[in-house]
Formats: sequence, structure tokens, C-alpha cells
Amino acid sequence: MAEWKRQEAEGWVRAVGKKLVNGRGEELILRGVGLGSWLLPEGYMWKLPEGGDRPRRIERLVEDLVGPEEASVFWKTYRDRYIAEDDIRRIAEEGFNSVRVPFNARMLLEGETNAEGYNNSALALLDSVIGWCRTWKLYVILDMHGAPGGQTGANIDDSERDQPELFIREEYRQAAIDMWRMLAKRYRDEWIVAGYDLLNEPLPDYHGAYNSLLQPLYRDMIRAIREVDDRHLIILEGAHWATDFSIFTERLDDNVLYQFHKYWNNPDTESIQRYLDFRDGWNVPVFMGEGGENDLDWYAGAFRLFEDHRIGWNFWTWKKMDTMNSPCSIRKPQGWEALGAYLQGGERPDRESAKRILGEYLDNLPLEACDYRPEVVRALFRRLPVRIPAIHYGYEGEGKSFGIAKRSAWECGYRKSDGVEIRHLDGQPKTPPQGTGWHRWDPDEKLCVQLASGDWLAYDFTAGSPSGDESAGRFRLRLRLAAPDGAASVAVSLNGETVGEVQSAGEKWETAELDRELPPLESGAHRLVLQAQRAPVRLEALVFERADE
Repeated sequence: MAEWKRQEAEGWVRAVGKKLVNGRGEELILRGVGLGSWLLPEGYMWKLPEGGDRPRRIERLVEDLVGPEEASVFWKTYRDRYIAEDDIRRIAEEGFNSVRVPFNARMLLEGETNAEGYNNSALALLDSVIGWCRTWKLYVILDMHGAPGGQTGANIDDSERDQPELFIREEYRQAAIDMWRMLAKRYRDEWIVAGYDLLNEPLPDYHGAYNSLLQPLYRDMIRAIREVDDRHLIILEGAHWATDFSIFTERLDDNVLYQFHKYWNNPDTESIQRYLDFRDGWNVPVFMGEGGENDLDWYAGAFRLFEDHRIGWNFWTWKKMDTMNSPCSIRKPQGWEALGAYLQGGERPDRESAKRILGEYLDNLPLEACDYRPEVVRALFRRLPVRIPAIHYGYEGEGKSFGIAKRSAWECGYRKSDGVEIRHLDGQPKTPPQGTGWHRWDPDEKLCVQLASGDWLAYDFTAGSPSGDESAGRFRLRLRLAAPDGAASVAVSLNGETVGEVQSAGEKWETAELDRELPPLESGAHRLVLQAQRAPVRLEALVFERADE
């Protein structure tokens, strides 16, 4: 990761060749977080079953339990508390430079289409978050997460009948185009708005019959936007959960960012090669606009992958209920399970019980009431103290991120083009998965690297305050390692200087500490290199801990 600099959010964001640049003409790597479930509530973040899996069903549940008047008060309070300026301040303080704001078009409309105009109270919420981001210098991406009628045909777009009716009914198509014209006119002078993300995850394969309609819709949306706004970045997502770029056959505008999403598969270059090829072939920037919902080890690999390939990213998501893998965990109210049970045919909670449960939920929404998980943010930025799996060494290629004397004899199922020996902890090779198609990353499949004497791996990390005005302090390094052929050691260098070595006694896995503290670390980016000495060594993880703990 590049060293922390002066404020990055400055001026209009533009696509220039394969890069984004800010108003000073400097390359901009977006490092952001999504504000999921705020303006489009998602049932899985509420720990609700299928009967409450999307906004319209959650709204129906709340109104059923407490009545329309109480429900109206509930939703106003919910939106005021779920994301507030305190959240935006904390996001900026953590070193992010942007937020992606998913919104439900139905919330902005007075009716299901634009015939009855727009809801000023809902638009005021967008105004507020844009204002807070202007104060705290975070770029804003406006994300139509749920288009009129639904662009995905699933719970995530609030579709009524699990059909992508945006592509089926002309009135929905026109409503979406008109909404982007309205938003572009409203925010055309707001440079803190980085760009317009026209449709989230349109048309999964099972609705692929409509794929030919996606690019023409993008073209018409862009035409409507450019009628009133010729400065903002346009952000286009591929089909099939934003993974399929084959729908793009022509350039629709000169200021476009192409967005893909990444969940639960290998965090290696091979997994994103098609997007790198697209970037090179079209001479355009690409963006990992949504990824997360995994464990910390995956985060430490995937987000380093994006950094090393100069791809901006946005983590999903900032806040949800009872979680270990988002920064903010909303405490689950007592009796919350009764709501899910009711949706599955169980006993209906009485009105007073429902009001108490929902009221406690509202009380638990503000940032100060949440359980904060700093280890999540540390994994995303590889900010000390942190654990880095050894298999997630740098992604900048041989000679810069790793050096090996002899390539492995087997075809590996992870980072296969590197030739680094990636194994299971028992020494067996990590072989490619059987069958074709998408393969889920298994967090329980523990892996290691095996290095011959002289082989080395590099690991980039950050330390200290994102503002750069504090030193990072002192840390110690522990390695999880084993030596299959007997005693071995690992030489450790930091920023090009040798700092000591770690000894391994033998073939049993152990956690061993560097023979001295790491030198004092200043805020910013650092690189650690591990090199096997005298005999083969296996590495599972690097663990950086504060020296005073």
C-alpha cells in the first residue's frame, strides 16, 4: 500500500487511461467501505429468514407488529441512527478515502415509478451523507442498489416477484433513467461525489436472457445524465453479480470506471486476470466495488491483491448485527429470535413485546452503541497489530514479491502461476479443485508455503496513524513455522535491513518469535522479507504483536 499522503479526496474524480485521478491530477486508489442496509435494509444483516430477506418484507413485518404509525416512527429513527456523522468521521479516521452508498429507488420515489415525483425526506438523507463526507473528506459513490422493478431479480434489489422487472416493464426502465437524470442534476456541482454506480449486480446468469438489454440501458442512463452533468464519473458493473464483463462491447462514455465484485474465492491474481486483461485491452480503470463477508485471513490476502495491482476497492460492509467480520457489530436485542420465528410460522409477538424488541434494536444502532471490531480494519489495511497468512505474500511477481530457486513440481490450486510450493499443513500439495466453474474458498483448509534454502517471500504492511502524525510504536514478530528436514531458520529483513532470524526446531508446527523486537516503526508503509536459511522451512502465518502487551 502506498504511504499515507496528504488528503486524497480533492477535486473531481476522472478516468485517465487505466487510472483514476483526483482534482490535483494524482493517481487515486479508492479505498472505501459500503454503507449496506442503511437505505436498503437486507435481511441477512438483520438475522432474519427468507420471509424478511428484503426491504418490502421487513417493512411489512414491522408494520404488522406495531402498526403503521409506529412503523413510520421506527423507520425515521432507523435511518437517522444507522448511519450518522459519527460513522463517517470514524471511517475517515480509519484511513478510508471513500464510501459507497447503496440506495433503494423505491425509497426515493413517491410511488413505484416516477409518476408521482420524488420523496424529499429520502433525498435529504443523501444530502446529509454527502455533506458529512464533504466535511470529513471522503469521496461518495452513489449506488442504485435496488432499481425500480429490480435489476437483479433477487432479494438484494427488493424485487417484488424475484424477476428483473427493470428489463421487462418499460415504465420501470424509464423511471430508472429519469431517477439518474434527477440525481445528476441535484449533485452535478458536488465534486465530493466521485461517481454514479448505475446498477448494482444486474442480471445473474439465471436471468441472462435479458443480458442484451443491459448495455443499451446503460447507454440511455448515461445519455440522461450527460444532459445535465458532464463532469461526474460513470461506474458500470458487469452482469452476473458484477463479474461478467462480456456484456461490454462499446465505449459508452470517456469517463467510465468498470466495476467487478469479489466474494469467497481465491484471493490470487488468476482470479482477477480477466479484469486485468480488460483494463489493459480497453485502456480503462477497473474497481473492486464490493467484497467482504469472509474471515480476516481472506481479507489480509484479497485487499493486498487489489493494492498490488493498483485496483481501488470497497469493503462490504461497515455495520451489521452480531458480526465478527465487519467493523461495527450491532448488538442483537433480547428476544430478537421471536421475529424470525414469527416469519416462519411461529407465534406472533404481542405488540408491546415487539415495540420493546424493535426499540432496543434502534438503541443499538448508533456507532457508540455498537461493538467495534478494529481487527477487521487492520486486516483490510494490513495495519499492525495484524496476522498475515504466509500464503498471502505480495502479488507483484517474481523478483519483487518472491524469489525461488526451483519451481514446484505440481500444479497448485492457489497462485499456480507463481511456482511457490503451497501445501496443506501436513505437507501435501494444494492441488487444483476438481470440476469446472466457480470454487468457494474454504477458510478451514489450512495452508502453508514451503521454501527451500535461499527462497524468500515479501509481505507489505502498514503501521501507525493514517494521518501520519504519530509513530507506530514497537512490535514483535512471531512466525508459525516448521522445518520438515530438521532444524532450520528464517532470516528477517525490514525495509531492506536485516533485523534478525527465527529458529525452527523441527517438523512439528510451532510458534517462534524473532530473536529481538522489530525496530521502531514510523507511520506508513513497510516491507518485511522472510528468507529460508540452511534447510527447507514451512510457514503458516506471520503475527505482529505490540511489544508492550
